Amino acid sequence: MGAIRTRLRRWHVWLGWLVALPFLFWTVSGLVMVAKPIEEVRGEHLISPPKPIIVGSGLVAPQVEGRQVLAVTLEPRADGPRWEIDFAGGEKRLADPATGRLLPRLGAADAAKELMARYTGAAKVAEVSRIDANSPPLELRRAMNGWVVRMSDGAHFYLDGGSGEIIARRTSWWRIYDFMWGLHIMDLQGREDTHNPWVVSFGALSLGMVLLAFILLPLTIRRKNGRNGNGNGRNGNGKASAPAK
Repeated sequence: MGAIRTRLRRWHVWLGWLVALPFLFWTVSGLVMVAKPIEEVRGEHLISPPKPIIVGSGLVAPQVEGRQVLAVTLEPRADGPRWEIDFAGGEKRLADPATGRLLPRLGAADAAKELMARYTGAAKVAEVSRIDANSPPLELRRAMNGWVVRMSDGAHFYLDGGSGEIIARRTSWWRIYDFMWGLHIMDLQGREDTHNPWVVSFGALSLGMVLLAFILLPLTIRRKNGRNGNGNGRNGNGKASAPAK
């Protein structure tokens, strides 16, 4: 029994060293991710809700003859109400509700104007760049044909080039949070796969270490009790004790 206990203890120690690093990663990343409210991380306070639309008479339906349409909604934009048309295939476009004419896709200046119409922060526009739908940045994690507006404080705002819709907000803290999330799930490349071999393997090793601890605990207690007991009326030298007078 002693040899088995020694072997199990040795396995437990080596497993502890093996899973110490991922445990450190999980703890540190978890603490960082809860350091700020998720609403602040997402930058929800930086974009104001859309303003109510005052609908007048004389609305003209958008001119979309010959194209399959999934939805048409009247949305507020920087220059006033616009038809937002969701075409089959994923493309979105704007149309003038006064004439029904499809409007051109947004340029860089249009994207910045749409953002600033709802932006509530204090930073300034530093750069506006086009997003390649075939190679979107990691922080966006989706294909999009549009623009990214980079602010002077490091925040990024992604706008659809056809509809002017603000697709995503990425603050500087969001990028720290995103890195920690990738560290937490052990997927720093895509930061989405929570079932990757690394996290599964280290999770299984951690479970093995815990199960070994449950096995070793009663063995250790039993051994300790055996050492502390005097055993059937014998003293610590193994000799019979004299009866008390």
